[in-house]
Amino acid sequence: MSAGALEFLTTGDDDGRRLDQALAVRAEVGSRAAAERLIEQGHVLVDGRPQRKRHRLSAGERVVVRLEPRLPAPGDVAAGEGVPYSVAFEDEHVIVVDKPAGVVVHPAPGHPTGTLAQALAGRAAGGAEPWRPGIVHRLDRDTSGLLVVAKSDAVHRRLQDALRERTVAREYLALVEGRPPTATGTVEAAIGRDRADPTLVSLRTDRPRAARTHFAVEEALAGASLLRVHLDTGRTHQVRVHLASIGHPVCGDPRYGGSRCGTELGLERQFLHAARLCFDHPVLGTAVDVSSRLPPDLAAALEAARAGTASRPRSPS
Repeated sequence: MSAGALEFLTTGDDDGRRLDQALAVRAEVGSRAAAERLIEQGHVLVDGRPQRKRHRLSAGERVVVRLEPRLPAPGDVAAGEGVPYSVAFEDEHVIVVDKPAGVVVHPAPGHPTGTLAQALAGRAAGGAEPWRPGIVHRLDRDTSGLLVVAKSDAVHRRLQDALRERTVAREYLALVEGRPPTATGTVEAAIGRDRADPTLVSLRTDRPRAARTHFAVEEALAGASLLRVHLDTGRTHQVRVHLASIGHPVCGDPRYGGSRCGTELGLERQFLHAARLCFDHPVLGTAVDVSSRLPPDLAAALEAARAGTASRPRSPS
């Protein structure tokens, strides 16, 4: 299985047609929803540049699309074989997975196999995309911690509704450079694929999507701060981009400015951990409240940061 690519020159039939409509009629893309998702994720270039879905095509433009991968055929267990993860909570309706850093949540261009979705194939279910059954939300490859996975289509819909209604509490621990001027704060800024580099997310975007992040200083350290972060929205790279935008990039995150702090603390990835997940059970209605400890690499980095601290006003709860 591979993600593959689609490349074509527009013709007179495409002249004046919206980009998403032109992609949707291609068999390799298959639907309007898939076309919109590819465009939003920065996987579509028109004459070498990303465009909005409403972009009107002209004859003679070159369109290049990195296609979404598909899951292997049923019975092909090799695709998810050996993927590490642990289960923090499970019943007949949902699984709360504790994902280690380095694991990709679902197949994507460049990561066709070895993903969490493939490791859970046959155990998770639900959603419109057959290549990511049961996946309701995701974590970046190098972000560790908790995410909830559905076991049926009905449960998947209810969990997605809960995310939209902001009744799923997602709490992260992040070690950032510097110290915010206030003990608590909120970053509310629309983000999207960077207009100059579609592999990055930023405030400098032609496709802004509303995003809101709350933070509280959990522990003030010398040159760094441990933050407890809550999300109202769940945009790609949201925590990393929002904290970098206020001058406090996540330590160990060179893509968004946190390389210096990460190097000093011996980090090989960003210090970002999905530490707590709280939601009402989508079938039973009971409260599900699951926590995850910092993994050893982040715990060691935190201790290294503490070792250079003159005073520690608070410790993580």
